[in-house]
Amino acid sequence: MAELSTEPAPVLATERLLLRGWREEDLEPFAKLNGDPRVMEYFPSTMTREESDAFVEYIVGHFAERGFGLWAVEAPGVAPFVGFVGLNAPTFEAHFTPCVEIGWRLDAPFWGKGYATEAARAALAFGFEEAGLEEILSWTTPLNAPSVAVMKRLGMRFDGEFDHPRLPEGHRLRRHVLYRLGRAGP
Repeated sequence: MAELSTEPAPVLATERLLLRGWREEDLEPFAKLNGDPRVMEYFPSTMTREESDAFVEYIVGHFAERGFGLWAVEAPGVAPFVGFVGLNAPTFEAHFTPCVEIGWRLDAPFWGKGYATEAARAALAFGFEEAGLEEILSWTTPLNAPSVAVMKRLGMRFDGEFDHPRLPEGHRLRRHVLYRLGRAGP
């Protein structure tokens, strides 16, 4: 396991949230979140503890390599860990890759509070202003109405549909919607 610390992840603060590097104490609640069928409803499967820890190792490496990534999110005074929000360079090939995506995964008790949108706005600002990105994308299955709603609240524009290359023909989650946001806006 890569050493977990707030370095080299920059810390971002919003009115209610702190986006920070990953800590050892995040591993257990993250594994619980990744093992929750409600949280993982729009993913092919839940994750084991080993898979969840390996994902954090990937995230830490992504920050080290690119200077941005999927931040651990805490709500000071409410919860030390609520999930992640941030930027990622996907490793699959599609008509829109290479690219940087914005994504989020919050534990169910923290849904419906505006945390994903609030944290994503901070991550987008970092991506455009600090990382110098020209465009940031997001995608999900059209069944995932809550995430599509976040994309719309962020001002992202719908840019069509595609079949996710990591899901087999006929899989109920294979079809995805694609949204984009450029530095200058939608």
